[in-house]
Amino acid sequence: MRLQHHIDALIVLDAIDRKGSFAAAADELHRATSSITYAVQQLETAINVSLFDRNGHRSKLTAAGQELLREGRLLLNSINHIEQNVQIIASGWEPELRIAINDIISPDLVLTLVEEFYQSAPESTRIRIAAETFMGPWDALISGRADFAIGVPGDISSPGNFRMGLLGELKFVFVVAATHPLAKEQEPISSDTLRHYRAVAAADSSRVLQPKTFGLLPGQRVLTVPNQSMKHKAICCGLGVGHLPLHMIKNDLLKGDLISKSLENETTSIQKMHFAWPSAHKGKALSWFQQRFSDSKRVIKWFSPD
Repeated sequence: MRLQHHIDALIVLDAIDRKGSFAAAADELHRATSSITYAVQQLETAINVSLFDRNGHRSKLTAAGQELLREGRLLLNSINHIEQNVQIIASGWEPELRIAINDIISPDLVLTLVEEFYQSAPESTRIRIAAETFMGPWDALISGRADFAIGVPGDISSPGNFRMGLLGELKFVFVVAATHPLAKEQEPISSDTLRHYRAVAAADSSRVLQPKTFGLLPGQRVLTVPNQSMKHKAICCGLGVGHLPLHMIKNDLLKGDLISKSLENETTSIQKMHFAWPSAHKGKALSWFQQRFSDSKRVIKWFSPD
C-alpha cells in the first residue's frame, strides 16, 4: 500500500474515533460508508493487525488500533504543519525568525515590539529570541544562529553580506556600591588604586568571534558573571566594581545605592550600537523588523535613561 493510502486510512481512523461510528465518519469526510469500511480493511490487511473489535453492536478500536491512531495523529499533525510552513514560505513570511538581542536592552521594550509584530504578521510565524552579551549578537548573526541582531556593539565594519543601521549611543558609567571602600576614594581614581579591588565582568557570549572585555586592568581580580543583569546585582552587593550602562542604573544612582566615580585613565564611555541583518534574507518578517528600526520617526530610545 502506498504512502498516500496509509495517510488516507489514518484520516479515516481519526474521523471514526472522533465521530463514534463508520457512518458518522463517512458523513464528515463526504464519502460512502462502504469506502470508509474498505479503507480500514485495506490498512488491516497491509499491517496484518485487527484495528477494530467487531463483536457487539458497535466497532471499537483494539489496543493496537488505539496505539496506531495515537502515532498516526502525530504524523497527521506533522503533515499539516509542513503544509502550513510551505504556504507561509510561498506567501513570503518566514516560518521562524531568530532574533539575537544584546542583554543591555530592556526585555519590556523588545516584547512590546514583538506584540506589535504579532498584530500584523501571520500567527504561524514564530519568533525566537536569544539574549547575548557584548559581541554575542554579532557572533550569532554571522555564525547563522540568528536572522536579526539588536545591539551590535562598537564602530565595526559590516561584511558585504550583512547590512547595519545605527540603533543609538550607549553611555557606560564606572560605579561602585555605596558601601564599597572606593565609594569614599578621592577622584579621579588611579589605575594603581583600582587594581587592588575586584572587578565584575559580564562574559562575552561569542562562540566564533574573539571574546572582548571592557574596563579590566592587568592583574586585577575579576568576578565573571553570565550577563549584564547579574553584573549589575553583583556590583550593587559590593562584590566588585565596574562599568554599567547608564540607563540600567539611573534609579540606583538617584537612590544612592550606587555611586559613579571618575577614573584617571578612563577610556571613552560612549559606544555606538547597531542593528544588523543578512543582505540576502528577503523574508517579510525580517523586513518588518528592519523597517521598524530604520524608521527614524518611530525609533525607540533603547538606551535613554529618561
